Amino acid sequence: MKALVTGGAGFIGSNLVALLLNEGHEVVVLDDLSSGYSENLEPGVEFVRCDVADCESVRAAAVGVDIVFHLAASVGNARAIEHPLRDSEVNVLGTLSVLEAARSEGIQRVVLSSSAGIFGELKTLPIAEDHPQDPDSPYGVSKLAAEKMCLVYNKLHGMDNVCLRYFNVYGRNQRFDAYGNVIPIFAERMLRGQEVVVFGDGLQTRDFVNVRDVVRANYLAGTSDAARGAFNLGSATRVTINDLASMMGELAGVEPVFRHTAPRSGDVRDSLAAIGAATEAFGFVPSVPLEHGLREYMSWLREDEVTLARWRDAE
Repeated sequence: MKALVTGGAGFIGSNLVALLLNEGHEVVVLDDLSSGYSENLEPGVEFVRCDVADCESVRAAAVGVDIVFHLAASVGNARAIEHPLRDSEVNVLGTLSVLEAARSEGIQRVVLSSSAGIFGELKTLPIAEDHPQDPDSPYGVSKLAAEKMCLVYNKLHGMDNVCLRYFNVYGRNQRFDAYGNVIPIFAERMLRGQEVVVFGDGLQTRDFVNVRDVVRANYLAGTSDAARGAFNLGSATRVTINDLASMMGELAGVEPVFRHTAPRSGDVRDSLAAIGAATEAFGFVPSVPLEHGLREYMSWLREDEVTLARWRDAE
């Protein structure tokens, strides 16, 4: 199988590329390196540097490809609120660019990386696929539009596109992001002896799922005949932000100093995925417990040259 991975130099994309190569597949990576890192690129992969909204470049990269894993995106509520035009350009027009490239090249399946942000404030827990979709930020709106476009291409063009709604993904190759991924922010502040800022009272809950489970789900969704439509991807467990911070402090061997501030705009109060549909359709079963995954992640972060270089520059 030859796969095109958009966003393949980013956090989740680079982990997926490594899995695909390990499974013996050929990979083309398309990334503009706006949030990805060249250090994440695996040796021997074909690399195309371009904007995912550049239709002609995406189509050229799709020649001879059997499947597209579409992970290139503008990610996060804060970034989308600050830059809504760019968010929609990447997430909506970029997805259309990928779908048109796939259609023109006869590629049957695009696996889209979507988000639980499409749901907005939650009415019930756990969140099933049919939960009302009422996003609270431009990011959620753009990801919902990308999903709808993938699904309408299934109807109009007989494609087998799959949308995977990620909950809170963490793990190797996830670096500090000023726009708000909580685990790398907490980890960096703890390892550098800085105070940890918690938005709100810290009693809000999140469903954290390890990147190894997420990329395995992508692979299963891409290769299973029964996978078609939209599916939730999480760990089916949740933890409060306060408990997460305490767990990470123990793993880092520090007693972090906490400072609580006002809640952020666009953040939901609670989150918990129902994953039964993904389990039934393509056998998704999360396998990495949170404590184990956090220990693994913080060990990696301590040795990541990109992160260490940035810390040295900040001193």
